[in-house]
Amino acid sequence: MPAKAGIQSVFISVLSAAEKTWIPVCAGMTKFGLSVDHLARRASMELQKLNVKFYIDQSNAVALTDFIDIFHSWIQASDGVYHDVADYSHMQAGPGIVLVANDAHVSIDETGNRRGLLFSQKAPVAGTHQDKLRAAFRSALENCRKLEAEPTLRGKLHFAINEAVVSINDRLAGENSPRGFEAIKSDVEAVATLMFGGPVSLARDIETRRRLNIHIKTAASIDLDRALTNLVG
Repeated sequence: MPAKAGIQSVFISVLSAAEKTWIPVCAGMTKFGLSVDHLARRASMELQKLNVKFYIDQSNAVALTDFIDIFHSWIQASDGVYHDVADYSHMQAGPGIVLVANDAHVSIDETGNRRGLLFSQKAPVAGTHQDKLRAAFRSALENCRKLEAEPTLRGKLHFAINEAVVSINDRLAGENSPRGFEAIKSDVEAVATLMFGGPVSLARDIETRRRLNIHIKTAASIDLDRALTNLVG
């Protein structure tokens, strides 16, 4: 169909992780087919879809598939909160074992060949950016503590609480760029400093095809219970 007068219409190729999609672009629009005004509105949108991962010490001490039965027991005890377990143990450095729920997934994730507990918030959370970050970190830590207390894992599983990754699972709300990092850096730093009880270092995953992943480390001596207390207090 011919373009309207005064508007130059072109097509560009946007390469996603799964496929290549052709999107029409007109004057006043970005290469993603969104108007500049629309992106400006999205830039001020509420921060949602936060993921938090804490790594496991000695991750090979427990077989990955052992978490399947554990997560099924959580389903039975959850009164409908959790409703399925997805097994990706056949994938190298993949999603691992995922406990599926409507509001948030919990998984034993092996992305980057580093096993850890990944909490993935799905349902909207109210509050400021820092409120939402505190809620996501707290939920992740509570699930870490629950796993450490599992009778079949007691003494075999321990989480390293001096390191974490927080991700924004929304590429428009959390652009993986220096600008996107700076937009949330102060909030992440404030909450992480509170949680760890000491100074932290932050680093962005600079691979632009990935989501905005912020790696957090501290030299402070901290355990799981203290980190939870710091967040709640």
